[in-house]
Amino acid sequence: MNPIYERNGTSVTARGARPGDAEAIRAIRNHAIESSTALWTQTTQSPAEGAAWLAAHLERGSALVAEVDGEVAGFAVYGPWRELDGYRHTVEDSVYVREDRHGLGIGSALLAALVTSAREAGHHVVIAGIEAENTASIRLHERFGFQRAGTIPEVGTKFGRWLDLTIMRLPLT
Repeated sequence: MNPIYERNGTSVTARGARPGDAEAIRAIRNHAIESSTALWTQTTQSPAEGAAWLAAHLERGSALVAEVDGEVAGFAVYGPWRELDGYRHTVEDSVYVREDRHGLGIGSALLAALVTSAREAGHHVVIAGIEAENTASIRLHERFGFQRAGTIPEVGTKFGRWLDLTIMRLPLT
């Protein structure tokens, strides 16, 4: 898999993540933890934690990165939605773009490649759990056919306020 997308003259390449991408991915995750409500934690990852987190996704074959000008500009992963075996055909996605690279089609390139990967792996449904005010992520998922399944009010908290969770789903089969 090596799809290439172009937008505004910028070439974006989505590829499978590698262990050497761990630090770039960790930097993007930690920025999201520190400055947004995309990840509902305030605890950043250490280098060892970031490497272990990525290793689990690499073992499943469920991690991608997007490169722009030879640099990691974003990443996407999917993982189990729930741990019980009845949910084994359902995965949850995460897509993150480096702050200085928004608007270049990186999220679209990553989500397209991630959906293809999940489908090829034989999964049945992809779930997206998105903070309800993150309209950019909701619009991105809608463009790929995700449907809103509902919003659960005040199920998380960060930065001193309650957060609502919008659940979206995409059937793959």
